[in-house]
Amino acid sequence: MLPYYQKSFTIPTFATDRFNRLKCSYLLGLAQEVAGDHSALLKADFANTHLYWVITRQQVQISRLPAAGETITLETWPMPTTRVAYPRSTIAYDQQGNELFRSISLWVLMDPESRAMVLPGKSGVLVEGTLRGNELAVPGSLPPGKLQNMTMRTVCYTELDVNGHMNNARYLDWLDDLLDASFHSCHTPREFTVCYLSEAREGETVALNWELNPDGVLRLDASRPGDNASGHQRVFAAQVLFDSGVL
Repeated sequence: MLPYYQKSFTIPTFATDRFNRLKCSYLLGLAQEVAGDHSALLKADFANTHLYWVITRQQVQISRLPAAGETITLETWPMPTTRVAYPRSTIAYDQQGNELFRSISLWVLMDPESRAMVLPGKSGVLVEGTLRGNELAVPGSLPPGKLQNMTMRTVCYTELDVNGHMNNARYLDWLDDLLDASFHSCHTPREFTVCYLSEAREGETVALNWELNPDGVLRLDASRPGDNASGHQRVFAAQVLFDSGVL
């Protein structure tokens, strides 16, 4: 059993934004990569299970976003499995050992044919979890609400991952694009939570309902037309807390 896994990365220029700060989408991509590497070492990857890992919910707290050229180290470990999900904790450090960001993510297993979730008790996939005492709490759900603005966005080919749906990290690009460079120049994200509620597939157009309140909190609820009582189906929801001033 490998209780934790570490991997170092040097931040490339294309992973940073207009102001030379690591993009939140790339941050999630790095966390996803170390989780995948660790799963492979634990023999819990697709090659061994024939099931896909999918994130349903995650939260990130940011102390500082690194710049291009910095080398950072991510450390990740699985937490105890619940009845429905496999929680995982990740912390990133700079070369001086200072914490950059930390995250908690809820992973589930999905059958690639039926696209249905497979519960841990029926999957045969055993991942021994560890609690160190410094993990973030599992984030709660983000309920729908009436928001002031709406933007339409269509899922493109380059936003897809090997599971055939929009990659979880790319949703953060959609969030960043709601606000212009003048806002991003003097605001940086301190914390964000994303709930992934249903798959978004190539060519789908999604309605992004959103608003930014005076306290620097961006809320978003994304949906597609549906046949339920509300007339729509939620795709994902997110909340970002911005700090005034560059970290």
